[in-house]
Amino acid sequence: MIQKDLGEIFQKEGMMFSASALITVTKVYVSRDLSVAKVYLSLFTTGKKETLLETIRLNSKDIRFRLGQRIKHQLRVVPDLQFFMDDSLDYIEKIEKLLGNDEQHQK
Repeated sequence: MIQKDLGEIFQKEGMMFSASALITVTKVYVSRDLSVAKVYLSLFTTGKKETLLETIRLNSKDIRFRLGQRIKHQLRVVPDLQFFMDDSLDYIEKIEKLLGNDEQHQK
């Protein structure tokens, strides 16, 4: 539920962070006591991923407030949000390029 709602927040209001970036919420891990949510983001169409991630982190209280407005009837506590870069797609792409280059050299 948190992943879905955060995804909608970034989709509809993501322009406040970057006009050109596409922000996708790939994973959310919530602590057992619901006090902390680790949110993993994939950032596309931007060369300044670290800068964008830092901007999102600086606005985490505003994002948490917006999340709270959406989930106030489902959860008793709105967790603190910690944002991290999900670079798994970049890693997969890098491996595919390496494997592709090795296959070309073997032919």
